[in-house]
Amino acid sequence: MFEFEFMRHAFLGCTIVSVLAGTVGWFLILRRQAFAAHALSHIGFSGAAGAVWLGVSPLYGMIAFSLLGGLAMGNETKGAGTLSSQRDSMIGLVLAASLGLGTWFLHEANGASSMATTLLFGDVLGIDTPTLLALGAVTVLCMAGLAFLGRPLLFASLMPDVAQARGVPVRLTSLGFMAIAALACSACAEVSGALLAFSLMIGPAATALRLGLRPIAGLSVAVSLALFLSWGGLALSWVTDVPVPFWIGLGAAACYGIACMVRR
Repeated sequence: MFEFEFMRHAFLGCTIVSVLAGTVGWFLILRRQAFAAHALSHIGFSGAAGAVWLGVSPLYGMIAFSLLGGLAMGNETKGAGTLSSQRDSMIGLVLAASLGLGTWFLHEANGASSMATTLLFGDVLGIDTPTLLALGAVTVLCMAGLAFLGRPLLFASLMPDVAQARGVPVRLTSLGFMAIAALACSACAEVSGALLAFSLMIGPAATALRLGLRPIAGLSVAVSLALFLSWGGLALSWVTDVPVPFWIGLGAAACYGIACMVRR
C-alpha cells in the first residue's frame, strides 16, 4: 500500500495528528473536559462548511471556528479543573448555535449531501501536500504552546485553588489550553472527521489515565496508542475496505476496556 502516494500522505498525516491528539487529549481527560473535545470537533464542522461556502480550504474554516468556540468555552471556566453547570451550559449553547450555522452554510453552498459526509466522517485518503504542511504547522504551534503552559497547566488541573493561591494565572492558562485543544480537534477532524475526531483524542488518553501512570509515562502511552489506532485503522481499512474512523473508534473502546481489566 505504500506504493501509492495517497497512502503515504495518509500515514504521514495520521502520524502528525496522533502525536498532537495523544498529548492534548491527556490534559483534556485530566481536566475532565471530554465534552469540550466532543463539542469542539462539531463546532469545527460548522467552520469547515462555511469555508466550503466561501470557496476556501475547509481546514482553515475549521480552525477559525474551533478557536472561537474554544475561547468562548475557556472564558466560562471558573477554575482550570473545576466542572461547573455554567461551563457546561456555555459549551451546549455554543455547540447548538454552531451546528445551526453549519447546516445553513451547507445549504447555501448547495452541497449538503456529499460535502456533509466528507466533513463529518473525514477523508484521510484525500490528504494532499498543502494539508500536510498545514497540519505540521498546527502541531508545531500546539506542542510549543503546551511546552510553555505544561507546568502551570498540570498544577492548575490537579489543584486549581492551590495554584491560584500560588499566583498561577488559572483563567489565562485555561484560555490558552482551550485554544490549543481547538486547534488539535481541527487537526484530528482531518483524519477521522468531525463526528469521531474526539475518539482519537479521548480514547488513548482515557486509557493512559485509567492505568494510573505518572504524567510523562501517561503522555507517552497516550501518544503511542493514538499512533497505534491511526496506523492500525489505515492498514485495516486497506485490507477490509471499511472506513478508517470505524477502526479508530472501535480500537479506542477496546483499549480502554483492556485497561479496565488490567487495573482490576
